[in-house]
Amino acid sequence: MRVRAPTELLTIETDQAKEEMMSNAASPRLYLDELHVGQQFKSATHTIDEAQIKAFAAQFDPQPFHTDEEAARDTFFKGLAASGWHTAAITMRLNVESGLPLAGGIIGAGGEINWPAPTRPGDTLHVESEVIEITPSRSKPDRGIAAIVSRTVNQRDEVVQILKAKLVVLRKAAN
Repeated sequence: MRVRAPTELLTIETDQAKEEMMSNAASPRLYLDELHVGQQFKSATHTIDEAQIKAFAAQFDPQPFHTDEEAARDTFFKGLAASGWHTAAITMRLNVESGLPLAGGIIGAGGEINWPAPTRPGDTLHVESEVIEITPSRSKPDRGIAAIVSRTVNQRDEVVQILKAKLVVLRKAAN
C-alpha cells in the first residue's frame, strides 16, 4: 500500500483558531524574567484525519496500527491511532504558532514525554501549557531554564500527551 502525503499535514481548522494563532503570533514574546510559576498558555486547535495519520506513519513510524485501519483493529489500539511522534509534532507546531510565546523560540534542553491515550482520526487537539519552574543560569546570565508541562488534549478533554520539557529561555538584556 502506498500513502501519498498531503501537501499540508497541519492546518489551523477554524477562523477562531486562525485569529487566536495570529493574535498570539503578534503578541509580545516573553523573556525568562517575564515568566512566573503557574503561568498558563493555551494553543489554537488542529483536527487530525486518517490521511494525515497514515501519511506521517508511512514516512516515520510504519506500524500497522498507524497505517492500516483494518489491521489496526486486531492490535493493542483496537483501531487506527496516530503515532505518538505525530502527536508530538502537532504539539510542537501548535506551541510554536500559538501556544508558548517565548523570546528566541522554543529551545529544548531535555524532557519526558508520555502518551496516556491514543490520538484518533477526527480528534481536535489543543495544547495547555504551564510554567512549573524557572531557573536563571548562574554561568550564562543571558538565559535560564523554564520547566514547562504541556498537555495535549482532544475534544473529549482526554489528555493524549504530556510533555515535561526543560526549555532554554532568553533573558532581557540589561540596559
